[in-house]
Amino acid sequence: MKKKNVGTLLLFLILGWLAGSWIARLLQPVKALSFLTKSTLIKWSPQADLDIISYDITIRLKLCLLSLAGIIIAVWLYRRK
Repeated sequence: MKKKNVGTLLLFLILGWLAGSWIARLLQPVKALSFLTKSTLIKWSPQADLDIISYDITIRLKLCLLSLAGIIIAVWLYRRK
């Protein structure tokens, strides 16, 4: 049985997400497919001030149905590998 690499899975996920996002951007002018291309913004902002160190990080993720489909296809391709 082959051991699967977590780094490879992460690469597949990011590439699937990017591919889905790019396809959504190309299909934005098509009004009939607007439900597939409408993005939702997920934002996470952890911050702390601990007197000797402080940090403020903002992570924003845009997710639409086509990017989600790209992620699902990437996982499927990874599992077939």
